[in-house]
Amino acid sequence: MARQNVAEQFVDILARAGVRRLYGVVGDSLNPVVDAVRRNSAIDWIHVRHEETAAFAAGAEAQITGKLAACAGSCGPGNLHLINGLYDAHRSMAPVLALASHIPSGEIGLGYFQETHPDQLFRECSHYSELISNPNQMPRLLHTAIQNAVGRGGVSVVSLPGDIADRPAPEKAVETALVTARPTVRPGDAEIEALVEMIDAADKVTLFCGSGTAGAHAEVMEFAGRIKSPVGHALRGKEHIQYDNPYDVGMSGLLGYGAAYEATHECDLLILLGTDFPYNAFLPHDVKIAQIDVRPEHLGRRSKLDLAVWGDVRETLRCLIPRVRVKENRRFLDRMLKKHADALEGVVRAYTRKVEKHVPIHPEYVASVLDELADDDAVFTVDTGMCNVWAARYLTPNGRRRVIGSFSHGSMANALPMAIGAQFTDRRRQVVSMSGDGGFTMLMGDFLTLVQHDLPVKVILFNNSSLGMVELEMLVAGLPSYGTTNKNPDFAAVARACGAHGVRVEKPKLLVGALKDALRHKGPALVDVVTDPNALSIPPKISAEMVSGFALSASKIVLDGGVGRMLQMARSNLRHVPRP
Repeated sequence: MARQNVAEQFVDILARAGVRRLYGVVGDSLNPVVDAVRRNSAIDWIHVRHEETAAFAAGAEAQITGKLAACAGSCGPGNLHLINGLYDAHRSMAPVLALASHIPSGEIGLGYFQETHPDQLFRECSHYSELISNPNQMPRLLHTAIQNAVGRGGVSVVSLPGDIADRPAPEKAVETALVTARPTVRPGDAEIEALVEMIDAADKVTLFCGSGTAGAHAEVMEFAGRIKSPVGHALRGKEHIQYDNPYDVGMSGLLGYGAAYEATHECDLLILLGTDFPYNAFLPHDVKIAQIDVRPEHLGRRSKLDLAVWGDVRETLRCLIPRVRVKENRRFLDRMLKKHADALEGVVRAYTRKVEKHVPIHPEYVASVLDELADDDAVFTVDTGMCNVWAARYLTPNGRRRVIGSFSHGSMANALPMAIGAQFTDRRRQVVSMSGDGGFTMLMGDFLTLVQHDLPVKVILFNNSSLGMVELEMLVAGLPSYGTTNKNPDFAAVARACGAHGVRVEKPKLLVGALKDALRHKGPALVDVVTDPNALSIPPKISAEMVSGFALSASKIVLDGGVGRMLQMARSNLRHVPRP
């Protein structure tokens, strides 16, 4: 039996680590690896049209499955295209292994054609980035890369020259057990007791939740009920914490709504649960704050802390629940629930009045209808910009739906590539890309990837022919909008030319039928919805400090935005408020 070469060993190890797909674009330095994939039945090569798409797709797959995903780029410009998607995966803590193919090993450092130094380039967006310069480094270096990606949650990059990939692998390579899941982390007893004392001493406690509450919904609800706490969330915490939540007071931040801002500022103790919420202008400066996070580097980097607790949210709450004293007074909770419902009542009319006659179509209305029609276990991928606003305010979580976006890195063009990765995990599950026309056209070539692989992704295109969020940023700065207008084609016609289902909607009365047809279609589909470019949004609280660096404006020149079915939930939660 012939000896394996390094590429074959590389692919075998990826398969043993649970990788089932390698997203990328072929190239000469990658040929040994691609050929090894061709001959390995456990892993598929997923051909995309742009390496940035490959990295975004791998990151989305990792977020959906919680398992290691992988992407690859050929030498020089090929792997350099991966960098934006890898930044996003790393900041989303998605376990991704990236193969950066390299120029011939004997030419490194000599200005060879397409030469870059990927082992250096990717260090800022990875936990681990190293070069295989000798076959004897395999398989230990790849094992180390995998364990960094999985164990620490993020990206690892392995740079591999094409000639090294083609050489014989070491004969007696050690088969090392691989880390394929992360452990839970329990805080020490001293930290638990200190937090119990703070909670018991506080009359008004608010919980503010991020993506670190994934898998801890039951514990958060039990804990909130025990201490009579309002529960707010950041955008990445929405899908994990908002559903079946009688203590919900909405979302804080630049896309926020409801009473989350008031709840975090009017309490005696704010507990940050698994959130690296980046907008410190929305966090209070004059209340006590405790933070619980499994990533110690997140503790205290957004706000002053009175107590830092290093631990997994679920395990920490399991320790706290039997120890904290039950609070009987729920006046603060009830006041915040009423504020939340009142706030939602005040803005919901913005998208409900005369929507059947409003042309161009309200994007809020599109998002609301999509929320009603989509499956209960749908995966939504969301473009950065105004699509973030509509997703945050109109998509209704239920514990089965997923919402994936570039919520930490904030990249354009992420929704379509992420939908590709999400759909490959389960072809029967409904995957919906909420795309803006700016983001969609940036990586529009990979709509062909949907057709080539017959992926039944549904692209709902919010087409306002502008970079809406950028226009709003200019407005805030007192500048006239400039360079933000897109001259767009009929995207539905483009979709049909590619071999997919495509329909264009310009009148509100045609929207429901068009969305139903697209969602029922068995293959890829695109609905090009011409939306109102003047439909903008503001957060519930604005200060001069918040304006800096982001899109905010005065309510007299924007639509305040509705909140879809969240109003129904807020009304329902008011039933828990005792009547005088």
